[in-house]
Amino acid sequence: MMTKFLKNRELLLVGAIAVLLLLITWRFPPFVAPSNLARVYNDTSILIILALGQMAVILTRCIDLSMAANLALSGMVAAMLNAAFPGLPIPLIILAAVMLGTVLGMINGALVWKLDIPPIVVTLGTLTIYRGLIFLLSDGKWINAHQMSEAFKALPRDALLGFPVLSWLSLVMIALVFLLMSRTALGRAFYAVGGNPHAAVYTGIDVGRTRFSAYCLSGALAGLSGYLWVSRYAVAYVDIAAGFELDIIAACVIGGISIAGGIGTVAGAVLGALFLGVIKNALPVINISPFAQMAISGMVIIIAVAVNARAERRKGRVILRKAEAV
Repeated sequence: MMTKFLKNRELLLVGAIAVLLLLITWRFPPFVAPSNLARVYNDTSILIILALGQMAVILTRCIDLSMAANLALSGMVAAMLNAAFPGLPIPLIILAAVMLGTVLGMINGALVWKLDIPPIVVTLGTLTIYRGLIFLLSDGKWINAHQMSEAFKALPRDALLGFPVLSWLSLVMIALVFLLMSRTALGRAFYAVGGNPHAAVYTGIDVGRTRFSAYCLSGALAGLSGYLWVSRYAVAYVDIAAGFELDIIAACVIGGISIAGGIGTVAGAVLGALFLGVIKNALPVINISPFAQMAISGMVIIIAVAVNARAERRKGRVILRKAEAV
């Protein structure tokens, strides 16, 4: 039983989160109150949605460094639409943000697919381009709460059955991405391409098109997150979510999604985001300095990468032993 627990990354993460909560309770007992834990989940909801998109990309042996910039540009456009046309229905604004995010993801996917440029180079370049476009569109100006309609700001904060709509939206996205990954040919193709792209070609999978689809999903979720971000915090500016792409990647790595591709689960991505969310919410209330918070977060990422690497090496050695036995 213990061996099974140690080999299951999701169970290990659940245990790590439980231990973390116990340690925090020792210093600050109110943190584990159900109402506060619900707030922590709500605070982490956008990170969860973004981690799901990044997971799909990483599974195909790619990476998307432009997700936060995509979020920022989509969010700024959503805020500008609302400020210019206050009567525009909110579903249309959300649709516009999601469509814009998808187009930005398509640009990444097309460059990786058609021009065969390394994903890290493509998305590092588009990250800068998207940030620059925000400045050009907004002329460097902020859009503040008083320029946004009440309906625009209300949706993520409204409650449904006692929980914020933002939390419910993240749960819906988790369910949809889980179904995509486990019940569709596209989801299986993500794993196949990341596991062995050469073998995937022989099974009839178009590697480039599959990676393009992963970037489209990543972009769509970034676009949705853009609206959720600016409406929840009631502000839009050039540097929205600056550096947040590192948190997104960290959530995936902590959740056991292999940077080498082909390994990872929806549950792992969600738990990785929650682990990071608990840390970021807990450290300030137990009086840990911001610099120490950065160091602790960095250490967690390095440990997670090391654990992933060891797990993958063990799997490789087992395969070799079986081959020798044959």
